[in-house]
Amino acid sequence: MNDTPVRVSLDELSAIVARRAAAEGEESYTRSLLAKGVAKCAQKLGEEAIETALAAVGSDTKAVVSETADLLYHLVVLLQARGVSLDDVYAELGSRTHQSGLAEKASRSRT
Repeated sequence: MNDTPVRVSLDELSAIVARRAAAEGEESYTRSLLAKGVAKCAQKLGEEAIETALAAVGSDTKAVVSETADLLYHLVVLLQARGVSLDDVYAELGSRTHQSGLAEKASRSRT
């Protein structure tokens, strides 16, 4: 038996979510969540963000890992619900790498 954990990238996770969203007649948590709309997806993301933050200040590293996985999943689901691609997010991140984080944040607060 192979005990090596399966690694899934955000791109792979996004593709899985997109497939499940498009799967007619298939029951899945992803599909049912997307059917409830953007507001429900955003609510779930917020819940997972809080749970991740709480786990981070605790002493259980496994809880941080687990909650972070939930957070990333729900982020990808929300992006799917909004029709936003990871490529769009990656491009935005890339556009920010030419300046310091402090300068980038200051430029956003002026707009």
